[in-house]
Amino acid sequence: MSILRFFTFICLIFSIQSFSQDWLVNIELAKSRALAEDKSIVLVFQGSDWCAPCMKLDREIWSTKEFQNLAQDSFIMLKADFPRRKQNQLSEEQKSHNNKLAEQYNTYGYFPYVVVLDAKGKALGSIGYEKSSPKIYYNKLKSFAN
Repeated sequence: MSILRFFTFICLIFSIQSFSQDWLVNIELAKSRALAEDKSIVLVFQGSDWCAPCMKLDREIWSTKEFQNLAQDSFIMLKADFPRRKQNQLSEEQKSHNNKLAEQYNTYGYFPYVVVLDAKGKALGSIGYEKSSPKIYYNKLKSFAN
C-alpha cells in the first residue's frame, strides 16, 4: 500500500468516526461516563433489524448530524438492541445485559422505547417514536433531564 493510499485510508476512518453517534452498550460504563461528564443517559431499546419505527427513529433522529451535535454535550447514548436475524445476533453476554435492562426499564417490551436516566440509573422520563425534527426530539429528551 502506498503512503498516499494509507494516509487517505486513515483520514477516511477518522472522518467516519467523527460523524457517527458514540453508542455504548454497557450500563455501568454509561453511568460512569455520565457521572464523570455530568450528563444524562439516553437508553434506547430497539430491534435494529425488524422494528420499522426503530429504523425510522435511527434514520430521522439518531443518525442526523443535527441531533448528534445537540446531544454530544448533554447525553451519553446507550443502546439495548434486540435483533432477530441470525447474522445480527449479539453475544450471549450482551443478550443477557440487554434483557436485564429491559426487565428494569422496559417491562412492557415497547419498541422503540427511549428512557432518559440520570447518572445513577434513575429513570427521569421516557418516549417512543415520534415524527419530529431532531431538534424537537432532542428538546423533549432534554426536558426529562432538567
